[in-house]
Amino acid sequence: MAHLLSTSCSIKVSTGCKPYSLPYKQDLSAFPTSLTLQASESPFTRLVSRGEKHQRNYTVHATTLPVNKEGPTQPSSGSHQTLKEPSKPQRVMVIGGDGYCGWATALHLSNKGYEVAIVDSLVRRLFDHQLGIDSLTPIHSIHNRLRCWKSLTGKTIELYIGDICDFEFLSETFKLFEPDAVVHFGEQRSAPYSMIDRSRAVYTQQNNVTGTLNVLFAIKEFREQCHLVKLGTMGEYGTPNIDIEEGYITITHNGRTDTLPYPKQASSFYHLSKVHDSNNIAFTCKAWGIRATDLNQGVVYGVRTDETEMHEELCNRFDYDGVFGTALNRFCVQAAVGHPLTVYGKGGQTRAFLDIRDTVQCVELAIANPAQPGEFRVFNQFTEQFSINDLATLVTKAGEKLGLNVQSISVPNPRVEAEEHYYNPKHTKLVELGLKPHILSDSLLDSLLNFAIKYKDRVDTKQIMPSVSWRKIGVKTRTIAA
Repeated sequence: MAHLLSTSCSIKVSTGCKPYSLPYKQDLSAFPTSLTLQASESPFTRLVSRGEKHQRNYTVHATTLPVNKEGPTQPSSGSHQTLKEPSKPQRVMVIGGDGYCGWATALHLSNKGYEVAIVDSLVRRLFDHQLGIDSLTPIHSIHNRLRCWKSLTGKTIELYIGDICDFEFLSETFKLFEPDAVVHFGEQRSAPYSMIDRSRAVYTQQNNVTGTLNVLFAIKEFREQCHLVKLGTMGEYGTPNIDIEEGYITITHNGRTDTLPYPKQASSFYHLSKVHDSNNIAFTCKAWGIRATDLNQGVVYGVRTDETEMHEELCNRFDYDGVFGTALNRFCVQAAVGHPLTVYGKGGQTRAFLDIRDTVQCVELAIANPAQPGEFRVFNQFTEQFSINDLATLVTKAGEKLGLNVQSISVPNPRVEAEEHYYNPKHTKLVELGLKPHILSDSLLDSLLNFAIKYKDRVDTKQIMPSVSWRKIGVKTRTIAA
């Protein structure tokens, strides 16, 4: 049986050379080391430094987990194993594992017996500092989170801190961890953030598209059988006046029929970056034989999963501001602090939604049922659909049961979008794989509202109203201030 390995590397990174994070393989419970390295400049570096050449400090912890005989196993490649040789659990790399969906997913997979590594630049925490915003919940450092998880469960999650836009860093991480599956959450995920100004629009596209391309090249070069599970978005489709299929549509034109990728009508620079990702992944599946699943996810709500509930240090982030907060989460916080619910425009905008517990369940299903080599699958990942007015009504009724006086107001819509439209997306493939949806119920709304009430003293009401306009985006760098 493999012994527990651990190394801790304190790395100072500046522009110029290669960063390496090498686990030191010794029969020890912990083996600290430190080194000074240099790294090439990336879009992340440019966003942080704004042209200044200075050093960045990275801390990289890499730890391998003892072989777990009961963990999920890879599909057999056709070779026969002896009865004496235990099957190895799948190794899953979660890129962006410090974020909202990524953190919950990493814990869930670890709890299910997968060997998990988190790869993250921690830039999402930097965005909060840049914009003067904060999570409703107090979130601990990634190091404290992982130490707490290890203490509670005995399970180790490896950690690689770095930017996947730096291909040398990503290459070394792939060679060290040798993933069987990669779950890719590592993108700037906010449409409003991408519409603040030119620099954020450029950063979003460079970070998202380049990062995903690097992951594709790393799979091709180092782990050709690795399954890519990529988090896309339902926002790629827009709001067409026909039913939205799952990734592909069969059409007949001038007497000829073909099945083609579903047309995309993205509505922000963020959503456009996801469309570019999808096209790049589809192409590399065809050209290189990569296996990939694109999970076009709806709007996620909630904060609790079985794993994050285990200890307060494992608590997930909960965004309620106008840049990163999603609709239902924002409404619950607004109701808790007595702020009118901010309905954008007419409120008829209809979107797909799912509980964060279903996010982690869908990712696990995709990993357990991988795409075939050369196959690019698309699953629409959501459980229900609501209009903004629907959500406001649900939160109002739930708030009244708790004695809250919940009001709604219509505010000028900062986005360029249809405020009344047809919306009928299909979502059967994950259900066929075994998804057991958590439906938005009165009890869940009650739980969300009580959660918001518990932390309402942490709410900065100046961050509630929308501050980013699609039409007013400009060249000059903006500061979203208090």
